[in-house]
Amino acid sequence: MTIPQDLDLCIDLHCHSTASDGALSPTDLVSRAAERGVTHLALTDHDTIAGLAEARSAAAEQGLEIISGIELSCLWKSRTIHVVGLDFDSENPVFQQALEQQNENRWARARMIADRLSKLKVPDLLERATAASGGDVPGRPHFAKVLVEAEIVSNPAQAFKRHLGAGKPGDVKAYWPELSEVVQWINDAGGIAVLAHPRKYQLTATKLRDLTADFRRAGGRAIEVSTSGQSSGDLGFLVELCRREQLLASQGSDFHFPGPAWCELGRIMKMPDGLEPVWHYFKTPVGVPAPV
Repeated sequence: MTIPQDLDLCIDLHCHSTASDGALSPTDLVSRAAERGVTHLALTDHDTIAGLAEARSAAAEQGLEIISGIELSCLWKSRTIHVVGLDFDSENPVFQQALEQQNENRWARARMIADRLSKLKVPDLLERATAASGGDVPGRPHFAKVLVEAEIVSNPAQAFKRHLGAGKPGDVKAYWPELSEVVQWINDAGGIAVLAHPRKYQLTATKLRDLTADFRRAGGRAIEVSTSGQSSGDLGFLVELCRREQLLASQGSDFHFPGPAWCELGRIMKMPDGLEPVWHYFKTPVGVPAPV
């Protein structure tokens, strides 16, 4: 279940910290990754790079390499899709402006969620969800936590089932930019756009092929072939998509919090041979043999 392509590399290019909806601070996340043998880590918080500087500082002490990363929300045919950006220039002013707009989008979404849940009569719902997120933009998991604290539901899973999951009042998707725009942001910042966890969108095989083709035409360069919670059938299908669209192959645990063994830093189904790894195309390539 470990992911190194050789004995010296363990590469995890998708995980989250408290800068978005993860449970660990960037420092603690990096420490946990180092303990599990990860050599190269991309912190890909949702629509923010707020944790990147802290992660880099922690990685310098741990002897671990940090790849600049982010997971951006967007729309494809009215569906919410996630695109991971890797190895971009985090100081790029156009990219930073785009992230400011995305942050405003997330606040608009949070306010809409709070408004839609107002019938539950939870006092100061938005403020409490914001506090639960550490003062940043609250997402649905933070609203779920408040609903549990207010005894509206007994646990977060019930909060999603009744109020926040797909098709429920708190499921707000309307504020994201289009797929092509998000890919362009990443490309303009010199990064590589990666289609995140394709099998989690619950698309038919035909629609997933259409999404992947549209992503490639928009300038996307890679697809997450290996991620947590996949079956061998999922892996095989994504390998087919990767080859069909001539995309680079990426991988990542999508780690959010300690606990589930199937979603742990540095533990992913091994990527099949014969694919071109995305990390060979970083500005400082990883794992590419030096020319003789």
